[in-house]
Amino acid sequence: MTISEIFNQFNQLKVLIIGDVMLDSYTWGKVERISPEAPVPVVNVLNREVRLGGAGNVVMNVQSLGAEAIICSVVGKDAYGNDLIHLLKEQGLSTEGIIQSDTRITTVKERIIAGSQQIVRIDTETDALINDTENELLTEKIKELAKDADVIIFEDYDKGVLSKGLIADIIDFANSHNIPTVVDPKKRNFLHYQQATLFKPNLKELREGLDITFDVKKTEELENAVSKLKDTLQLKGAFITLSERGVYIDFEDEKKHYPAYFRKIADVSGAGDTVISIAACCIALGLTPQLVAGLSNLGGGLVCESLGVVPIDKALLQKEASLNFEN
Repeated sequence: MTISEIFNQFNQLKVLIIGDVMLDSYTWGKVERISPEAPVPVVNVLNREVRLGGAGNVVMNVQSLGAEAIICSVVGKDAYGNDLIHLLKEQGLSTEGIIQSDTRITTVKERIIAGSQQIVRIDTETDALINDTENELLTEKIKELAKDADVIIFEDYDKGVLSKGLIADIIDFANSHNIPTVVDPKKRNFLHYQQATLFKPNLKELREGLDITFDVKKTEELENAVSKLKDTLQLKGAFITLSERGVYIDFEDEKKHYPAYFRKIADVSGAGDTVISIAACCIALGLTPQLVAGLSNLGGGLVCESLGVVPIDKALLQKEASLNFEN
């Protein structure tokens, strides 16, 4: 399959994303004086913006690749929750998988920025697990929407939407329906993603999740750590992001390290979300481990050249992929 054919086939995919969706709020301004009330800067506001965050950034990346992206999550029945639903609709995204809860608040990460300096971040959130009723409603909703999905992404931010029971139930459902599952884990549920198709922790998450230490510069130690991960979770594949060292994949008889592409790094925020989105679409198309790792690694590097959290530019990714994989 050529790169052009792969990118065209992305347009035919339906991708279900399950996880902690939130709002990223930005307030930009300038500081010209110190408050008379306390020794803190006074920020005169110039601009405000609210964006989809958390699992929402994965949704935006999947949509940018041309696939149909559907998010399943629980948010608050509050003003921020309404804003989140409005944002999804504004972006042409489905709100069918969103459940609004009377018992929860919507997660918001609010950043106050003066010039290029972040002054403070204010988090409005809970990390308590959703209650049994919400868990049941979400599980039913996921199964209903997943019937014709090509791949399921678990995007875990440890905010309580994903529980051990829900994870096991959905992976079992997916495996019985031959739907691949791709996981971007966090610490609380790290060991609960038994029998997933592809598990994508970063290096820190791998070390903490298995409570092991190893020298990433030594290939054998990295291979052994990833083998332990696969055995512990009975995974079909593992895909480790290694920051400036690139990525390592152990999937379908291939164990290989791919170095990072040289980039002028502006901001690494959101790179992991881009990587998981590309990897999931590649898995859905049944591509080789080389293409899964290579295209994801390429995309993760590309978004690091932009300031802030931005979804992947499909045309740019396709252009670079053609140069790198069709020589």
